[in-house]
Formats: sequence, C-alpha cells, structure tokens
Amino acid sequence: MKTKIFGKEGISEAAEILKQGGLVAFPTETVYGLGGNGLDKEAAKKIYAAKGRPSDNPLILHVSSIEEVYPLVKALPEKAKKLMEAFWPGPLTLVLPKSDIVPKESTGGLETVALRSPENALTLALIRACGFPIAGPSANLSGRPSPTEAAHVLEDLGGRIEGILEDGAVGIGVESTIVDLSEDSPTLLRPGAITIDDLEEVLGEKVAIDPTLLGKSMTEGFIPKAPGMKYRHYAPKAEMILFKKNLLSDQSQKVNEIPYGEEKKLIAEAILSYGEKEFSVSPERKIWILCGEDTASLYEGDGRFTVKILGRREEPLSMTHNLFRLLRQADEEGAELILGECYSEEGVGFALMNRLKKAAGQRIFYV
Repeated sequence: MKTKIFGKEGISEAAEILKQGGLVAFPTETVYGLGGNGLDKEAAKKIYAAKGRPSDNPLILHVSSIEEVYPLVKALPEKAKKLMEAFWPGPLTLVLPKSDIVPKESTGGLETVALRSPENALTLALIRACGFPIAGPSANLSGRPSPTEAAHVLEDLGGRIEGILEDGAVGIGVESTIVDLSEDSPTLLRPGAITIDDLEEVLGEKVAIDPTLLGKSMTEGFIPKAPGMKYRHYAPKAEMILFKKNLLSDQSQKVNEIPYGEEKKLIAEAILSYGEKEFSVSPERKIWILCGEDTASLYEGDGRFTVKILGRREEPLSMTHNLFRLLRQADEEGAELILGECYSEEGVGFALMNRLKKAAGQRIFYV
C-alpha cells in the first residue's frame, strides 16, 4: 500500500477513503491523528492494527460541531455544554455515556465515548465532508512519541494507511486534555493545554484528578477510560531518566528556604555526574541532555554530551511544542541515553511532566 499525501485540495479524496473504510491521518492543534470512520467497527479494528495498539485503549471521536455530539451520547449534561462552548474547537476531550450507534470497537469496549472538536480548519472540513465522526488516536506506532509533523506519521505508518492530510507542524505538541463527565463529579483523566484551573473556572466546581495521574499504581484488571492511561507512551528508543530535587529529603529545611537557582544547579550537577559515570563505563555511548533554555549554560563545555534545549521554563507550551519532535530526533541521531530535567507541574506544566514521566517509564532520579 502506498500512502498518499494530501493538501487542502485533497479533502474530498481523503473523505472518500474514509467513507470506504480506509484510514487517513489528519492534523490537529495538538498532534496528528490517525483517522477512520468512528461508527464503523471494522475501521476501528484497522486503526488498532495499523498502530499496533491494544484494543482496550479507547479511541477519540472527532466532530466538527456541538450539534454532531447529540446522536453519539445518551444525554448531554449541562457541564459538558459549558465546556464545549468555552473550549471547542480546541484541545479538550470529554468522556460521556455513549449511544447505541457508537460501536464498542471504537470505545475500547466501554459504555462511554471520548469526544472532541479539533481546532484545525482542514480537519474540520474533512469531518464535514465525511458526514460522520472521525475516530482518531495519535498517528504513530503504539508507544512511540506522538507525531507533530506529517513526516513523523509517514515514518511510522507509511505503507500501513491510505493517506495523510498534511498541514505543517502542529502548535501545542501534546495531546488534548481529557475530562470524564460520565459520573456526577468531573475528573481529569489526561492533562493537556487546557488546565485544571481553566476547567474549574468554567464549571464553577472542583475537578478531581484521576489517581493514576498522581503516581498511584493501577489495580489488577484496570480498564482505561481514556487514551494513554494504562500503557507506556511517548517513549523514545533510548533509555531516559529524569532528575528532580527532593525538597523534602531534609525535614529540617522548609521548601521555600531553598533558592530556585540553587535547585537548578544541583540538578545540573547530578545530571553531569550521572553522564560522566555512564561515559566512563562506555565512552562510545551517545548521551543526550534535555534541558531548559535557562539552564543550557550549566552544561556547556562538555563535548561528550549532546545538549538539547526543550524550551523556556517560564513558557511550558514552548516545551510541549518541542518535546515529541526532540524525542524523535533522538531516535534519528541514535541517542542511547537521555538525561532530562523535571519542571514545575503547575498549569500546563502538569501536562508536560505527565508526558516526560511516561517517556521515561516513570524513572526519576531524586537529587
């Protein structure tokens, strides 16, 4: 199978492929998605097969308007309407009780469906041209860093899918925020560019955080209600370790007594020390250091390591924008070990650290 690249002039052709049960990757403001007919159970099976994705990992159905949601759900609660009106089209996915027309093959076997309206003109036009919701997980092989450019999709899925609707590099760079509204209390299942504070301001109530996002272990038989909850995601081929200052290791010292600049220096020293130890054991090993723009100078002068700047610490969206691109670049350049800094988990930083931790397989070295 040859994978065809479409521009905006190819929307009708891409829609016809989807109508015939084929697969077309599409751009969004978060990452590229792998699209199939969300109401066709055979198309859903093709998506799982193309990605090598476990079939209990739910797909997200993409719509072009709020009106298109009504046939897909049993009921549309007022909370959902508020969030849709505030953030759609945009990087927010809502989990709601599904209607009978949504096949369980698209929902990971669940009685709930994940829905969002992406902020990309080409993809919204594609959905309208199809006349049905487009099921779309990230358009990468399962477990690999998500694609933020069409070239990333082609690298992973070329020859596996019929087409790619191309629209340049994405803006945000990490997947959408997911909120579960299938129960009485709204619960965050996956952090993204829309933060807890954003959600609570619109809803006027507290949004709970799923325990898996706080490092709680999943119980045996755990069934994920949203993508990315159960399996290792976003992982480069290289071993990856994050470094964080354990501010509570000395109980006699209050957190706010440790200068922030000193904390960054301690982390940099720990990363360099670890890298030097690994280099002494295996001098030919390619080691990357992933850091913020503000700390890059702390790693200068050591030609043994490749230093890559993730973005500006004070602007976490600059870091989410670059994260998956850099992890894929690490694979391309043959990096064998990536040593990275940890960042604040406030606001969008929660989404950034969620992806970094998953990419590292939750390996954190406390300084």
